[in-house]
Amino acid sequence: MTGVGRASLLLGAGTLASRVTGFARTIVLAGMIGTVGSSAADAFSVANQLPSTVFNLISAGVLTAVLVPQIVRAGAHQDGGNAFISKVFTLGLVALSAVTVLLLVVSPLIVTVLLRETGDPVQTELAVWLAYWCAPQIFFYGAFALVGETMNARRVFGPYMWAPATNNIVSIAGFLIIGAIFRGDLTESSAWSPGMAATLGITATLSVALQAVTLAFFWRKTGLRIRPDFRWRGAGLGNLGRAGGWTFVMALAAMLAGFYQTAVTMASSGDAASVTVLNNAWLLFMLPYALIVFSIGTPYFTRIAEGAAAGDHERVRRDVSRSIRTLGFFVVGAAAAVATASVPLSRMLTQNGHDAVEAAAVLLAYLVGILPMAVLFIVQRTFYALGDTRTPFAFTLIQCIVVVATAAAASWLAHIETLPIELLAAAVALGQSISFIVQTLIASALLRRRLGRIGARRWARSLIGFLAAALPAAVGGVGLYALSGGTNGWTSLGVVAGAVGAILVGALVLGIYVGILLLARADEARSLASVLQNRRR
Repeated sequence: MTGVGRASLLLGAGTLASRVTGFARTIVLAGMIGTVGSSAADAFSVANQLPSTVFNLISAGVLTAVLVPQIVRAGAHQDGGNAFISKVFTLGLVALSAVTVLLLVVSPLIVTVLLRETGDPVQTELAVWLAYWCAPQIFFYGAFALVGETMNARRVFGPYMWAPATNNIVSIAGFLIIGAIFRGDLTESSAWSPGMAATLGITATLSVALQAVTLAFFWRKTGLRIRPDFRWRGAGLGNLGRAGGWTFVMALAAMLAGFYQTAVTMASSGDAASVTVLNNAWLLFMLPYALIVFSIGTPYFTRIAEGAAAGDHERVRRDVSRSIRTLGFFVVGAAAAVATASVPLSRMLTQNGHDAVEAAAVLLAYLVGILPMAVLFIVQRTFYALGDTRTPFAFTLIQCIVVVATAAAASWLAHIETLPIELLAAAVALGQSISFIVQTLIASALLRRRLGRIGARRWARSLIGFLAAALPAAVGGVGLYALSGGTNGWTSLGVVAGAVGAILVGALVLGIYVGILLLARADEARSLASVLQNRRR
């Protein structure tokens, strides 16, 4: 196996371990504080998500767009990059400290605004307490990303992908201990004292801190010796704003749109599916998306970037078409499997079968947008390969406008009681999917305008064929689910039963889906069969 192959396998295994342990963490947390109708769970979701959301803004605008490429280039310096990277680390940690202090000051205001629709002062007070204890996470998230991206730049790949599993394992242990100590119904905000809130918040923050500390044990493999260095003038960091400006504004727009979605969805907190269910459904949604799109789409992005660098637009067009068809084949099959198994999957994160049905509606609403998201992954990165960040900003801004508009529409419909409060979170999720569809259509049209033909007719026909094959496959999965008793059957009895039911239904759907496409002699299905046969030999 080549070095690239070994690195890819290691990264893929680390991603899978992170996702699986993260899912287990969510199951344990759901068992402790609930999901559907749990005001305490929604308070924790808002408070715990705040530092990661703010950090994503910083990461997208500065770290990914600017610092990482400069760290890579610094490796060619006479000292191996030690001086430059020392300046970067010193500046980064000082900036993260300042942002952490700022978040500690403003987090009560942000949380109060996000929870204004609930009208529950007890829940707001709990969320504020939790926000204070969760705010320091932003420093540890930043340190983790700064160290991890530097390690990747020095070709030390594994630890950065595996370390999040440490976070999840520590969280699982901490949540189990908290559940054992604070017995009783913990779903109501009134059940939580400031001391209990501090215990939960500290556990969550400690997990993130240990995730960052884990990387320190592997730092020596980089060969770098970092020292505090406050001499930033003339270090080449003055172009941060220019290089990361468009990406930063794009991330800011996405963050504000996400805040608005949270504020709207909190109107159903304590009564029905709300922010916690929205987050958990997104977690389930991202399991197949991340494993398929990131693992397959990233190598294709490298090919597209190589073609763009060589000025070979014909090669770029071929790779765009081929990558979309390949991603579509896997994504449509996975979406069909997850959709038909949505209730058993959701049962793993809820207290009973009724709540699982309500949570499954949110998951199904998200799945509407999974195929457009996969197409968008390739189209957006093709613009990046062409050195264009302004155009992605334009169509992402339109997407954010659609997100806000659909969330506002859902809020209004719920306010006039046209939309049942139980479906408010699902309506917000559906609005997110609609925004992805709009964004993908606009982005594809702009890419065609930039490159000319991008093989849209061919990959559109392929995607339609995949959807056509997924329909009877989904019918078969629904039939098996109905034979198991449906929403009142054995798959709703508990977490293990939900997992077994989801595996059985999903496996049947995938088998039918691939079988139909093999009979139709679809190139992607035949390629998959060929790879599997070679692996078996």
